[in-house]
Amino acid sequence: MGCRLPEIRRKCAGRRGAEAGEAGAMSGLSRLFGRGKKEKGPTPEEAIQKLKETEKILIKKQEFLEQKIQQELQTAKKHGTKNKRAALQALRRKKRLEQQLAQTDGTLSTLEFQREAIENATTNAEVLRTMELAAHGMKKAYQDMDIDKVDELMANITEQQEVAQQISDAISRPVGFADDVDEDELLAELEDLEQEELARELLHVGDKEEEPPVKLPSVPSTHLPAGPAPKVDEDEEALQQLAQWVS
Repeated sequence: MGCRLPEIRRKCAGRRGAEAGEAGAMSGLSRLFGRGKKEKGPTPEEAIQKLKETEKILIKKQEFLEQKIQQELQTAKKHGTKNKRAALQALRRKKRLEQQLAQTDGTLSTLEFQREAIENATTNAEVLRTMELAAHGMKKAYQDMDIDKVDELMANITEQQEVAQQISDAISRPVGFADDVDEDELLAELEDLEQEELARELLHVGDKEEEPPVKLPSVPSTHLPAGPAPKVDEDEEALQQLAQWVS
């Protein structure tokens, strides 16, 4: 029907205003409680880089705190019992600095743990992506293959190998009259030939010329010396020669 009458128009305008107010209020609440447009979070690489930068800052803070602790310790030693109040203040500052150093150490350990966890997660994600790509590649490589076709192909290959072996055996088998000859018959014929040759040798045994007797060397009649002749003394032989010359 629409808002044609004045009263109805006022009601419609009021209702539209209320709806607009509610929409504005909901929009404000959404922005307040984070229900608005969700911001894009950092990538793992950006998070790792940010953690490394924060770690460097904390390391520098550690070095600064350690220097301050040493300075306060030296101050406490310097005053000692001479200025007890200044020495105690230096020790109090040293305690506070040590607490800050312990907190910094804990925070740095937490950041290192987070960075290592993100690095491990990034590595695992990359490994998973690589494995997924490898799986897709393998699937694509075998997409045109069927196990039944492979079995059929291997059966055909085996059959062709058997046919080839049969053909090879048929080609290498002797052909002609050799297949009609009995081996036992050949052995019997060979035995008959050997018997004939033996009988022929027995018939011509007396016809062979007698060979001349072998002459052996004669045995010497002289007796050989039983041992080597005794060696004559040279002095005795010289005396015998002298006696023969004198006579």
